[in-house]
Amino acid sequence: MKKSVLILLTLILSLPVFAAKETEKKSAPVKEHLQNHFKIYGFIRNYFVFDSRESKAGTGDLFYYLPMDNKWNTADESNPAREDLNASPNFRFLALTSRVAFDVSGYYINNLHFGAKVEGDFYSGLTKLSSTSGLSGNTNVSGTAQARLRQAYVTLTWKDLPMKGEETAQVGLKIGQGWHPMAADMPHVFSLETGAPFGPFSRTPQVTMDASLGKHWILSAAAIWQQQYQSAGPDGASASYQKYACTPEIYAGVSYKVKDFLFRAGVDVVSIKPRNIGKNADGLTVHVKDRKTSVLGYLYGQYTHKMLSIKAKTTYGEGGEHMNLMSGYAAVDKTDPTNWKYASMRNSSTWISACYGKKWQGVLFLGYIKNFGLAEEAKSLTSSDVYFCSNGYSNINQMYRINPQVLYNLGKFTLGLEYQWTAVQYGSNLNKKALAQENLHWVGNNRLNMMVKFTF
Repeated sequence: MKKSVLILLTLILSLPVFAAKETEKKSAPVKEHLQNHFKIYGFIRNYFVFDSRESKAGTGDLFYYLPMDNKWNTADESNPAREDLNASPNFRFLALTSRVAFDVSGYYINNLHFGAKVEGDFYSGLTKLSSTSGLSGNTNVSGTAQARLRQAYVTLTWKDLPMKGEETAQVGLKIGQGWHPMAADMPHVFSLETGAPFGPFSRTPQVTMDASLGKHWILSAAAIWQQQYQSAGPDGASASYQKYACTPEIYAGVSYKVKDFLFRAGVDVVSIKPRNIGKNADGLTVHVKDRKTSVLGYLYGQYTHKMLSIKAKTTYGEGGEHMNLMSGYAAVDKTDPTNWKYASMRNSSTWISACYGKKWQGVLFLGYIKNFGLAEEAKSLTSSDVYFCSNGYSNINQMYRINPQVLYNLGKFTLGLEYQWTAVQYGSNLNKKALAQENLHWVGNNRLNMMVKFTF
């Protein structure tokens, strides 16, 4: 991990030197443009949402994850008053996902170009209601929307770098908060979750390098830190597990584009420290040696021709709960109180989407998730030893989603209507691989979503 970080930093630091040498070779006069260009953009977006049952959802219940498991008021199936308390239809209308942003460009010295982006919405300020309110299920529906930072980064781009033949290269750096490289490719859906949890979803602080080598190939590398989207652990979701590990998340990827096709593949490595302090065999509080490392990979493909677009993405590997994937890890060996052993859950998440049209657009999204359990069997396992994505439940065995949509675009005005059927197979009694295989049963939710949007 340390070697990977050093290699990435060396490459980043060498870029200005490389660019300077190329400039010297050309012996061209210095060309400067120091006047920035500002572009303001954004949209007003309103969502009307109906759910047939209580669901796990964020952002005022607009960012949808999955339906909650059955919550029976009595175990007695013969009781005529028996009912599922989570079978509660509900309706929401909110505009807090409206967005304002601006881009900065136009500043360059020779072939070195500078840019920046700041983007925000109004998600912050929502609070949870008291459990004594008399409401069931997810009650995170109270509060006043406040401004929230989504993206804020600067870019440095070295353009027209010479290669063999007539082709040129371009190398860019992005420094700041932006989309996680694993989450950058999204399906066509207009719903706020954009395909999550069937695909990675995260915006995070990062230093990312993209090297465009000719017309077809792009090599990418990134060092990433956690902030809003965090790893699970003994203290719940927290960025402290990476903080005390002292190692950034490392990503490496490659892209290939030819005519109407785009293909992308990447690997992500995360190393965290679930505990920083603990008690030794003598009961004394000390620093511990805990560490958990996981590897997650993905494949992405895209075909675009005229008014038809097809996208598909699949991820497979360990962990990924900090990217809203239905996964996590567990403490599998606590023999040494100062050095617990951990194993990540293996999971597969796949989606495909198709979109056709321009003024009138038809969209179909299909998603599937499978939990394969821990990569290593635990010596003994209790529920407190399992650390799962905070937006899901560890007793999920598999789940799927069917999501057709229709959109009408009239200039900068868009009206969208979608139907979502999301079904989850829950179970009980996690085995030593933290996989629920007993009392398997399906729970589903019907969601109707209407969007009214004006872009500026």
